[in-house]
Amino acid sequence: MTWDTSRTSHGLRQKITATAAGTWTLGDLPVSRIGFGAMRLTGTAAFHLGAPRERERSIGVLRRAFEMGVNHIDTAAFYFSSLRSANELINSALGGPYPDDLVVVTKVGPHRAYSGEWGTAARPDQLRGQVEENLRQLGRDHLDVVNLRRMRQDSIAEHFGALAELRDAGLVRHLGVSGVEARHLAEARAIAPVVCVQNQYGLHSPDPDADEVLRVCGEQGIAFVPFYAIAGDAGPGGASTAHDDELLAVARVHDATPAQVRLAWTLHQGPHVLAVPGTGNPDHLVENIAAGALRLTADEVARLDAVRRGEPATL
Repeated sequence: MTWDTSRTSHGLRQKITATAAGTWTLGDLPVSRIGFGAMRLTGTAAFHLGAPRERERSIGVLRRAFEMGVNHIDTAAFYFSSLRSANELINSALGGPYPDDLVVVTKVGPHRAYSGEWGTAARPDQLRGQVEENLRQLGRDHLDVVNLRRMRQDSIAEHFGALAELRDAGLVRHLGVSGVEARHLAEARAIAPVVCVQNQYGLHSPDPDADEVLRVCGEQGIAFVPFYAIAGDAGPGGASTAHDDELLAVARVHDATPAQVRLAWTLHQGPHVLAVPGTGNPDHLVENIAAGALRLTADEVARLDAVRRGEPATL
């Protein structure tokens, strides 16, 4: 591809903004297709893993992301480490008041103690408390979008119904689901509108149901928001360092990093696909946003599709 402004390392263009990736609408809320995941703001790895990040640096990354056109931030009250809370960082960086065009997406469902230990899934009657905790931490009077994170329940009807009641009460504007199969999405849509689905997805996603959910979301005009799109099999541990020959070859052609190609391939899966890569590193933030301007050829997408299917390289 040809980048539009002056070159920096790794084929990046400092003036590229998130608008290069295009936009999508979550309900009635327009967002850039390149967003920002807040999970890694609290430490060098997800949740309580790794050393806490320097607070002012994390706040600077959030402000820089918004300056570069990112208006979709994904977070949760259970994104915290021993010294840092993602919601508190977002509130400090962008709150008081929040920009009118900023969309903050949270999720509820998992229960995590202040010690960092994970517990059982929240009961439906506990979801209001989780929503209110997000409101308190973010300093908001309502939440733009709340995803129900499925915690291995066979049915999500009761939990999603509880969130629909909070939507009717004005605490939540729009609803989504996370970690679901197509049948769970259908179950939720029978109760209330669903604006997004957040599932693990990427070149090396272990979720066997992800492709079907991706397709169903496209057919129904629902945003599909992958998490761990860069991390691959590494998951919460950080970005993957295992790169196939095909991926490395495409990266060389575009003078891009493997992480940028992973993000670009994800966005090429459909106009309804969004990306919320997370980082506490200002340089990685610029790289991630620049990936939204990377245009892969049809042949390159097909070759990377084959990587996802586990087929032999064509090189």
